[in-house]
Amino acid sequence: MTSTAPIPVVEETGVASTSKEPEGPRSRRALTALWRGTLRVAPGLALCAVAVAIALVVASVVPVLSATLTAIVLGVLVRNTLPVPSVLEAGLTFAAKKLLRLGIVLLGLQLMLGDVLGLGWGVILIVVAVVGIGFAGTLLMGRWLGVPYSQRLLIAGGFSICGASAVAAVDGVIQTEKNEEVVAAVALATVFGTLMIPFIPFASSLLGFTDLQAGIWAGASTHEIAGVVAIGGIIGGGALAVAVIVKLARVLLLAPVMAVVGVVHRRRTGADASGKRPPIVPLFVLLFVAMVVLRSVGVVPAPVLDVAKTTQGAVLAAAMFALGAGVNVRRLVKVGGRPLLLALLATILVTGIGLVGVLLVR
Repeated sequence: MTSTAPIPVVEETGVASTSKEPEGPRSRRALTALWRGTLRVAPGLALCAVAVAIALVVASVVPVLSATLTAIVLGVLVRNTLPVPSVLEAGLTFAAKKLLRLGIVLLGLQLMLGDVLGLGWGVILIVVAVVGIGFAGTLLMGRWLGVPYSQRLLIAGGFSICGASAVAAVDGVIQTEKNEEVVAAVALATVFGTLMIPFIPFASSLLGFTDLQAGIWAGASTHEIAGVVAIGGIIGGGALAVAVIVKLARVLLLAPVMAVVGVVHRRRTGADASGKRPPIVPLFVLLFVAMVVLRSVGVVPAPVLDVAKTTQGAVLAAAMFALGAGVNVRRLVKVGGRPLLLALLATILVTGIGLVGVLLVR
């Protein structure tokens, strides 16, 4: 008769064992950890939800003030005028990182490859030139001006691609250490994008542009999608439809640009203290591409798209509020006037490229 040897037990400080932990206790511990994590972030997320509600109301009453700009201003005000309990910090951190990336992913559901290809190769080349030359030119001008590396990357992304969403995407890739730089880039993109709303219709009228030409210029030059919609509505005719499609074509280039930024940043920074290197293409960028594909093949129902669009705006506003709530105004002021000058030059560059493109394809 063979004797049954006792099954070795795994000790926390020992080596491996052949015994297996029962699934029940393991599952209960996982659920408990999930519940505790949810409770930890809930207060901060609740505050974000209140801020988003306020921002959406303000944006509906005063369309010039976008929900993202209003949310980020609210965040800065809360941090610098009120005591912020430590119980809120976990939720604010979650919103500033996780919700921000979720907003980028959901943005992909607004894009259809067929609409972009339908613009024609001439307009597509304008879009590529605006994003490519605009991004590279902003980086070069920022270097000449002495703007910090991360700051000029954030401004280049926001001004050449899609405003706050692109700033958020760049931040997700390079993991900016200073929230003030992110907030400054978002605020500058929003302000200069708003200035384009009266400028593009007025300049288009002086230049004798058709509605189609004015729409192309608006979509190729304006930083935020909301600004493009406003300009298209002012011009009228078919300008709105073409302006939005051109703008979304710029948004489509977010993925390849972020991939390039990831490669360059990886080579520049190397491994961190733990020996890990930043990913070449972050997961949220891959998910953004997946959403574009899903939308393009037509498998996402219209009601889901409507919900996703609303959700995208809300979660991005929540992320902007959380970013603002992490900013100290005294440190924000220290960002200085050079980023402001770079933002002005980047706007002139992108607008000029778009104008030249429209004149060449007219």
